[in-house]
Amino acid sequence: MARRSGSSTSTRPPSSPCPTRPSMATEFSHTTNASFLQYVARVSALSLQGTLRLYHRLLQLEIKPVFLSGRTEDQIGVTTHNLLSQGYSSWEKLLLQPIGLQTSTQAFKTSERKKLVDAGYVIVGNIGDQWSDILGSPEGCRTFKYPNPNPMYYVA
Repeated sequence: MARRSGSSTSTRPPSSPCPTRPSMATEFSHTTNASFLQYVARVSALSLQGTLRLYHRLLQLEIKPVFLSGRTEDQIGVTTHNLLSQGYSSWEKLLLQPIGLQTSTQAFKTSERKKLVDAGYVIVGNIGDQWSDILGSPEGCRTFKYPNPNPMYYVA
């Protein structure tokens, strides 16, 4: 979830160690195998209910979400449709990997988080089900490793 550092609203409790201008990145993993690409094209990925509840709570706190995905830019239409159909109604940014980018998922996501910070966002939280989603600086004030819904699926 994200908010530019210059925003006027602060949601930090007095005892919170996080900066007063919060942002939060929610990250989604990907793979390039054909079965996963077919799955994406079906626009049927179900939301993890705990993440959806957190998303709605963060919106109440006026924290704007940033979705950072290893999916490629040519999948923006199906990704947007899937997010909307699962209850994610608004976001600050949806960052997808450029087609043909030759880097690891972790390097791509680390680079994108750094760009957010350089643009004035403060990352207060980072959620992912793969270690490659959440490792690499800047991680944010809090990092949450969500249990992988498919333990046979791993992204390096």
